Amino acid sequence: MSDEKYFLGVDIGGTSIKVGVVSAEGQTIAKLQAPSVKEGTREEGLSSLYVTMENVVKKSEVGWDRIDGIGVAAPGTMDIHTGVVFHPFNLPGWENLPLRDLVSERFNKPTVLHNDANAAAYGECWQGAAKDSDSLMLWTLGTGIGGGIVINRKIVTGAHSHAGECGHMIIQAEGGPYSEHGIHGSLELFAGAKALVRRCKAALASGARSIIAQEIAKGEELTPLLIANCANADDDLANRLIMETGRYLALGTINIMHSINPDMILIGGAMTFGKNETALGRRFLENIRVEVRKHTFPIPAEKTRIEYAALGKDAGFIGAAGCILAHLEKGA
Repeated sequence: MSDEKYFLGVDIGGTSIKVGVVSAEGQTIAKLQAPSVKEGTREEGLSSLYVTMENVVKKSEVGWDRIDGIGVAAPGTMDIHTGVVFHPFNLPGWENLPLRDLVSERFNKPTVLHNDANAAAYGECWQGAAKDSDSLMLWTLGTGIGGGIVINRKIVTGAHSHAGECGHMIIQAEGGPYSEHGIHGSLELFAGAKALVRRCKAALASGARSIIAQEIAKGEELTPLLIANCANADDDLANRLIMETGRYLALGTINIMHSINPDMILIGGAMTFGKNETALGRRFLENIRVEVRKHTFPIPAEKTRIEYAALGKDAGFIGAAGCILAHLEKGA
């Protein structure tokens, strides 16, 4: 055990920071979650991040002298090669932040920076649902839709660190939903959580009958969870809306399969309707598979595995830890 290597993985989100101490074999020794500082200054946010990192190492009882490196996953656009975050979504004040170097200097450890969805995809390849695969694409379904691509067990980052942003592929060029980022008609505007709520509101406004309206009248907030609960209660509109989400996601999946032909497509994130543990989650996944098979070449249709991701909320910090391990092993 004295020769065991350990790494600190950090997943910075708009609402929470998830950190973990992970061994070189991929075992999580300790993990913590803390709220992100969204209202304070950049310095306050960084201070909260550092304290959370220190606390998880203390909890692990590994000791800083045995932490070989740090992997950081962050949202938004960035320059992975220089370690600078440009526009981290939901983290005002963190624009143009040299996050990698700040963390490295603070803890005097080798550090790498990656996009959060990229890190999650690598985590699934290293220790998750794609552990036996060399290539995968991961969808992360949440407020929007993130994506990460791993080929030959390496993250595809692209020339400008923007590869894998598959939630922004355009699936309706004219007349599609409006995007505040100027990417109108993108996949996430059809299949993300905000999109599901928007489509539900439109259906109810057009006169669709549903117990969703009854629940809203009782004071319930219209959320994907409410829609899912109504679908579980055999509500036709709720079920139709969720299956439509699956069909839209299948369109994106088909385009990915025809572009990079991965061994696996994984679906993760907060909006997965209970995954395989619920009838709705199983129906959602099978609907995606059926739609994909209708519109792909026979061989990828037969051979590409479409499954739910396995690591849940831990995927980001596990993947980030795996990224620094791979970085140090290749001696870059």
